[in-house]
Amino acid sequence: MSSQGCSCGSMKYNLVFSCSGAADVGAIADQTARHLSKEKTASMCCAAALGAEISEILDIARNAERILVIDGCPKDCAKLIVEKAGFPNVKHLQLETLGMKKKESPVTEDRVETALKSARLTLFS
Repeated sequence: MSSQGCSCGSMKYNLVFSCSGAADVGAIADQTARHLSKEKTASMCCAAALGAEISEILDIARNAERILVIDGCPKDCAKLIVEKAGFPNVKHLQLETLGMKKKESPVTEDRVETALKSARLTLFS
């Protein structure tokens, strides 16, 4: 019987954290992250769990190859949560840079698709 080493922690994966705020742009950020997760580009993870210092989520983030944060508005709440948890070098997409302004950007398939395209480019840039 041969002994093989454990490959735990050696798997490469990307994570996405998003704003999921009450505003329209928060919903767009959230839907974008969910699409990335569904298509297996990045696993969606809970920003609130990082803020709450949930050790399991912190460990998952520590082992990620890349982390993308998607924020709806310029307050950058999700990015601040991720940085305060100890992850300063993340990829960041701010939806206002795509022309989506808080309280002026109803959730539409076109807006989510625009954000999704930009999220993919940001993640792999």
